[in-house]
Order: sequence, then C-alpha cells, then structure tokens
Amino acid sequence: MTKKVLMLCGDFTEDYETMVPFQALSMLGYQVDAVCPEKKAGDTIATAIHDFLGDQTYVELRGHNFVLTADFDAVNTKDYAGLFITGGRSPEYIRLNARVIEIVQEFFADNKPVAAICHGAQVLTAAGVLKGYKATCYVACSPDITLAGGEYVPAEAGEAVVDRNLVTSPAWPGNAEICREFIKLMGAKVEI
Repeated sequence: MTKKVLMLCGDFTEDYETMVPFQALSMLGYQVDAVCPEKKAGDTIATAIHDFLGDQTYVELRGHNFVLTADFDAVNTKDYAGLFITGGRSPEYIRLNARVIEIVQEFFADNKPVAAICHGAQVLTAAGVLKGYKATCYVACSPDITLAGGEYVPAEAGEAVVDRNLVTSPAWPGNAEICREFIKLMGAKVEI
C-alpha cells in the first residue's frame, strides 16, 4: 500500500518549498495530497518565488500555478503517514483556519512525522505544538518559535533540524535535507 503524505499549502506558498518536495516525495512513490483551505482537487494556488537581491530581506516574485491534488474538507489525518507544511506567505493566513490547526495537532497527538520549511513554522506555533521542541525556520520567524515554548536552532539555509517526529529547515536550499530526514522519519531507509 502506498504511503500518503498530506501537504498543507495555500496561495503564495513559496514555489520551491512546494514544487520540489511535492515532486521529490512523488518520485519516491508517496501519494502526496496537496490541500488548501476552501479549495478542492484540481483547483490551483499561486506560488511565489523568494530570492535575495541585496536588500535587507527577500523579494517576492510571482511563481507558477500549482494544482492541488486533494480536497481540504475531506482530510482525515488517520489516512496519512506524514505531514509537510510549505513555506512562503501562505502559513500566515492558513494558520487562521481552525481545521488547519486541528490537523497539525492530530499529527502531533499521533506522533506522526511532520516537516515544516521556512515560514511553515508559523502554522506550528499557531497550533501550540512546539513546547519543548527544537526547531528552525526562516530567521524572521524565530521569535515565534521561542514564544511558542520551543527552542529556536539557528541553521544554515541548506540544513535541517530533527527533533523526535519533527523536521524543520530555514528555506528552500534545505529541500534535499528536509525531504531526506522526513522520509527517514516515515520509515524509509536512506543509503548514501
């Protein structure tokens, strides 16, 4: 039976932090159900490309349209082996959805693997699941982790931090590491 991964995303999710994990996990044989509150399978969300061009923070450019693969309203967390929360701007507003919060809490209550990249930590902090956890994120979100009772771990953009069932990474250069650690948490053997 194919293991299923739930991917939480929304409009202006970061392009690489959505497309790359979606494709990598799919390539490995996982069924990735990408969902967004108030949307159904076949609907699209807009992505954003974040890059550093010499300003104090990143710039945001319009990315691609990403096609959702499942209905948000039909999500049953018992059907999934893991949860992947994308970054970008979408976490700041999908965290306002009560069902998003319940979904995250259910994955933690069942001790299932959870991955969150970049601003995805905002969903974790809103769900109140980081108390006692070590996690990383885009540095501008680091106070959120601390305020939520977690321990912010500074990490390079290409790194990932693992604590129990949680893996986090600061940004899209960490896609390979976060995906590698996430599939290990779901029981895959990774040989290099």
